[in-house]
Amino acid sequence: MSTTDQLRNAVTPAKPQAAVPAKRAHGVLGMMNEDSFKKSLALALPKAMTPERLVRIVTTECRKTPALLNCNPESFLGAVLQCAQLGLEPGGALGHCYLLPFGNGKAKDGRANAQLIIGYRGMIDLARRSGQIGSICAYTVHEKDHFEWRLGLDPDIQHVPSPEADRGPMTYVYAVAKLKGGGVQFEVMSRAEVEAVRKQSKAGGSGPWVTHFSEMAKKTAIRRLFKYLPVSIEAARAVEFDERADRGETVTPQDFIDVAYEDLGTEVPTEAVTVDGTTGEIVEDVPTAPEE
Repeated sequence: MSTTDQLRNAVTPAKPQAAVPAKRAHGVLGMMNEDSFKKSLALALPKAMTPERLVRIVTTECRKTPALLNCNPESFLGAVLQCAQLGLEPGGALGHCYLLPFGNGKAKDGRANAQLIIGYRGMIDLARRSGQIGSICAYTVHEKDHFEWRLGLDPDIQHVPSPEADRGPMTYVYAVAKLKGGGVQFEVMSRAEVEAVRKQSKAGGSGPWVTHFSEMAKKTAIRRLFKYLPVSIEAARAVEFDERADRGETVTPQDFIDVAYEDLGTEVPTEAVTVDGTTGEIVEDVPTAPEE
C-alpha cells in the first residue's frame, strides 16, 4: 500500500461491518439452554453434576433419538428435571435411565410426550444412596439353570447357572439385598409376572423393553424389592416416577419447581448451530464449555 493510500485511509477510515445478529436455538433444546431452566436444574442436581453436563448429555440423546425434539416441551423439560432430581444420567454406557418419546397423544398440543424410564443400574445406584444397604444385585434365571427358592420361616434361594453357552430362555428373575445392619431381603418374579408388567407399561413395545429385556426384568424385580428396604427419598421418588411412566402419566416441570418457561431461544455464536424452530432438527453442533 502506498503512502498516499495510507493517508487516505487514516483520514477516511473504512466503514465498520454491520454486526450480524446472533442466531437463536429454538425448540426444546433452546428452552433447555435458557438460564432460567439451568438454574432450576442446579437446584435439583447433586453436587457431582453440573447443569451444563446434563444439558450436553440430553442433547446427545436427542441426536440419537430425534423424535424427542418433537415432543411436548413441558413433558420433555419435566423428564430432564426428573434426571436432575434423581441424579441420573440418561443413556450412555451407565444405562442409569432412558428418555423416550411416547406417541400417546395425551399432550394438549397433540404431540408425543417425553418420558423418563429408569434402568437397572439406576435403581441399584439409588438404592445404595441410603447408606444402609451393603449390596444389592439382580440375576436372571434360565431354563437350563438349577434354581430353587422357598418362602416361609426359612426363606432361601439356590441358583446354579448352567455352564452351557445357551442357557435357554429366561424363566425367573430375582433381586437380593444385604443390609449393613444384618439380614437379607429378596424378591423373585416369574417370566409371566415380568411380561405382565411389560404389557401394562406404555413403553413395553419399544425402547429398553425391546433392546434390553433382561436389564428391564432385573429393574422390575429391584423395584418390587424396594418396598422392603430402607431406601432414600430419591429412591422412593424414583419408584413413583417409574410407576407413573408405566401408567403413561406425564411429569411436567410444575411437578418439581414452579417456574414459567418461555421459548425465547438461546443466543449462540453466528458460526455455531442452527436448530430448526419447527422440526427441532440440529443442523450443526453447539460449542459447549469444556468440563472442569
